Amino acid sequence: MKEVVISIILLIGTFFLFSGALGIFRLPDVYTRLHAASKSATLGVAGILIAAFLYFIFEQQMVSGKLILGIIFILMTAPVSGHMISRAAYQKGVPLWEKTTRDDLEKKEHNKASTKG
Repeated sequence: MKEVVISIILLIGTFFLFSGALGIFRLPDVYTRLHAASKSATLGVAGILIAAFLYFIFEQQMVSGKLILGIIFILMTAPVSGHMISRAAYQKGVPLWEKTTRDDLEKKEHNKASTKG
């Protein structure tokens, strides 16, 4: 039963990584690609690391602190880095997809520029 649970978690993590790779190739602009990459990579790598952590607990009777730290590190840094990269792309003027209907940052960036000058 333990092997089945570990295998399912491993397959879920692999599914998220695969769907993120498809999203990078199929989505139209840098912002949606970054969204697909950061969300799916976070869930995919965390799922694989959780499966490895459970394997070491059940099969080797060993708790791996490195895996716990890796899971925490990925969960904390991957979404923030994706957000910062997309924010930098927006500030540099990378165009949105032509079918984008809402731009929440347009008002914020416009207000920032008007208060500076």
